[in-house]
Amino acid sequence: MEKGLVIKSTGSWYTVESENGELFECKIKGNFRIKGIKSTNPVAVGDRVDFLIQPKSGENDPKNMGLITAISDRKNYIVRRSPNLSKQSHIIAANIDQAILIATINYPVTTTTFIDRYLASAEAYRIPVLLVFNKTDRYNKTQQEELQKLTTIYKKIGYKCLATSAENKQGIEELKQAIKNKTNVINGHSGVGKSTLINLIQPGLNIKTKEISDVHKTGKHTTTYSTLYKLSFGGYIIDTPGIKGFGMLDMEAWEITHYFPEIFKISQKCQYNNCSHTHEPGCAVKAAVEQGEIATSRFISYLGLLESDDKYRPAY
Repeated sequence: MEKGLVIKSTGSWYTVESENGELFECKIKGNFRIKGIKSTNPVAVGDRVDFLIQPKSGENDPKNMGLITAISDRKNYIVRRSPNLSKQSHIIAANIDQAILIATINYPVTTTTFIDRYLASAEAYRIPVLLVFNKTDRYNKTQQEELQKLTTIYKKIGYKCLATSAENKQGIEELKQAIKNKTNVINGHSGVGKSTLINLIQPGLNIKTKEISDVHKTGKHTTTYSTLYKLSFGGYIIDTPGIKGFGMLDMEAWEITHYFPEIFKISQKCQYNNCSHTHEPGCAVKAAVEQGEIATSRFISYLGLLESDDKYRPAY
């Protein structure tokens, strides 16, 4: 029995990298499913698997063949709901060590609402986030002050932040060290400089970075094939067309507080256990916002997510 890492999925074949670095094209043994997960695909990029080496049986078969027999427990995974099977989802990737959000204060603007929704989804997926504010060489004094303000807000909550510039190479080595020996997903709006940063970190990789913002372009269902790209200095970057689903996770109203760590912490002091922090008396969260303990921008993002549920809609 061999052990390996799934580095590519094409729907029917899975490319598995063995512990000694050899690649095998594998099928799945039988029709097994992961307990508790209703998904259209039982195996995903990032999975650690057991597999048996198989002899080549036909001319069209890959040189190195294998049969996946078991999947190790996942520490986390990203899903995209299947539009054709409402109760099922498609697992985009598993065992992610870090999500990296590339944001820009300007050129283009990345709103705090977008950042906060991404962070909330990462909390739901139990994936640590590194916030990278790019294009710092282009910021004027006001934009530099905004960068410092946002960095202070997010560091206070507990998120790691980094400022980068491809133009003057600021923060590039720090970013490289931050992703070293980790399995990373990198996201951000179109134009924030993801591809440029990736090519500086690992020249020649040329992966097809996908935009979360494309989630609004609905109407077509395309098959999601994911790939793990190995970094020469250690670690992986995940490329997947379905990554646009990450950062746009649907949440129940009662869950949202849990995904804003600083709000959840203070909510324990609210007068009511089920306080929505919108209209109830004795709300510790609203008091913390007024006192500057919770950033106003974060509270506004929280309310924006909450407004999708009418019964929790703020009264003011």
